[in-house]
Amino acid sequence: MARIGIIGGEGRMGQAIAALLGETDHEWAGGVDRGEDVARLADGSDVLIDFSSPGALAATLHAAIGAGIPAVIGTTGLSEENHQAIDEAARAVPILQTGNTSLGVTLLAHLVEEAARRLGPDWDIEITEMHHRMKVDAPSGTALLLGEAAARGRGIDLAENSERGRDGQTGARERGTIGFAALRGGTVAGEHSVILAGEQERIALTHHAEDRDIFARGALRAAEWLIGREPGRYTMNDVLAL
Repeated sequence: MARIGIIGGEGRMGQAIAALLGETDHEWAGGVDRGEDVARLADGSDVLIDFSSPGALAATLHAAIGAGIPAVIGTTGLSEENHQAIDEAARAVPILQTGNTSLGVTLLAHLVEEAARRLGPDWDIEITEMHHRMKVDAPSGTALLLGEAAARGRGIDLAENSERGRDGQTGARERGTIGFAALRGGTVAGEHSVILAGEQERIALTHHAEDRDIFARGALRAAEWLIGREPGRYTMNDVLAL
């Protein structure tokens, strides 16, 4: 049994995780939100799960290091500075950072990387995603996770080989790039498709999130797995041994 503290406890994901804890043997150590004492929560927890905001990340990492406990970072919209802070924290404690805690999406990314590697740059890759109207960042963290998987498969840098927000006279599609399209509306929990389009054939790898609970279950699985690990930076691939 583990004591699990939640950063962003009043958010959608925080509430979903807290509700699911009642179905497990783990204990809810409490939840905090912006401006509240993260360090105190960390002192009473065995692991932290953060689904808050990029601005709150520094406090979470500082608290985890201070308490000597691991942290699962599921917050999206992270900057390069945020990722550098995670790298530094991971030298002291185990940190698992991911753009999506779904086990299904984790496997999807693995398949996308393999497909991109096998098919090569002659196959165009387009990533589409749709989320609820309240989501504030685009492309989603999951879309970027899938884009990174495709880029790894091709051995390229995603930032230098991506196309976003096409509008007007954009010209022909550049060979080897990875395209993104983001849709927002309604109460969609999350839909992602990776389309690989070749000559006269097309492959679509798709994941539909029917309920936010899938992310909460994955976050709890990640937190369980992370406890007792050596300091370092981990991903959901490590949880599934991919």
